[in-house]
Amino acid sequence: MPTPPSHPLPYGRQHISDADVAAVVETLRSDFLTQGPKVAEFEAAFATYVGAKHAVAVTNGTAALHLCALALDVQPGQRVITTPITFAASANCVRYCGGEVHFADIDPATGLLDLKAVRKLLEAHPKGHFTGLIPVDFAGLAVNLEEARALADEFGLWIIEDACHAPGGFFLDSQGQERRCGSGQLAELAIFSFHPVKHIATGEGGMVTTNDDALARRLRRLRTHGIEREATGLLRQDEGGWYMEMQELGYNYRISDINCALGASQLARADEGLARRRQLAAQYDAAFTDMPGISVLAPGQPGHAYHLYVIQVENRRGLYEFLRTKNVLAQVHYVPVHRMPYYENLGWKFGDFPYAEAYYSRCLSLPLYPTLIDEEQAYVVACVQEFLAHNPA
Repeated sequence: MPTPPSHPLPYGRQHISDADVAAVVETLRSDFLTQGPKVAEFEAAFATYVGAKHAVAVTNGTAALHLCALALDVQPGQRVITTPITFAASANCVRYCGGEVHFADIDPATGLLDLKAVRKLLEAHPKGHFTGLIPVDFAGLAVNLEEARALADEFGLWIIEDACHAPGGFFLDSQGQERRCGSGQLAELAIFSFHPVKHIATGEGGMVTTNDDALARRLRRLRTHGIEREATGLLRQDEGGWYMEMQELGYNYRISDINCALGASQLARADEGLARRRQLAAQYDAAFTDMPGISVLAPGQPGHAYHLYVIQVENRRGLYEFLRTKNVLAQVHYVPVHRMPYYENLGWKFGDFPYAEAYYSRCLSLPLYPTLIDEEQAYVVACVQEFLAHNPA
């Protein structure tokens, strides 16, 4: 057994460098703590990173989802499809606007929304019954948006790509070309989160990317109370530089320059962190290949961004508790959204999505973050091996 670490090993954690600290301190000593130049700088750098025309920074990933639903004019009673294996915010954004959330099952090999199940759901109803689709790049594995786009176009749907787990991730299209998550090429909008366990940390923060000029302008307006400074002609045109117009009911979803200074500094080394995540994932793959009693979710997939490293075992509860006695703080991602009491009260129930429920019963996310050292990872593997040796399936 490798030497136990002197500190807990969580499933994910931030990496704050001296450069990050210096960037934040510089902003703290500047003239702007919010609504200043660092927000636009971070937005421009992030748009370049994912290959999108526009990036709109906001307070968190949930706010990003809400703004997307607002910008796409989700109305009460409209129906939107998403996956049950995601954080609840992927579905909640539709509910914030009064829309109805419908789920389709996952592909058990990947954990991603099964587009064949989506097609079956769409074909069971008249065209126009559903309005939109919110696929999730779960664990960092990119949804095939080429296939999703074709399906959406056939049935008249918009797409919000929930790419919170996958900055820097990509899938290979039918021509073998890399399609980067959040590039705006195949989805109207994409969203990212900068929570500390994600690839890029801002404390709290989020981003929406798009190639649509009109959607980008509306997103910027909605994040700032629905206010614009340009006169529209509906109100007086002879005011001074203080003039502003509230054109619709928006929200205060602005992010601060402090957060964006940290985000821009983190983004500068995002590829380095991503490379380390992929290295660690490959080492886990090698350790767990052919190990009795364990399976790995979507091992070795090209373009995987590895926000999470997910294994599946029969005695998930037992392994979870055992690892905690060893200071390994594994986590479960996620309780299926349709099993949350709020959604059960809307009519969803156990048995609706058997692949999602089977996945949930066996899944566990192991420690994976750029500052996890090889010796710590070897300790995690040894702990898993020890448990399985004494608790065979």
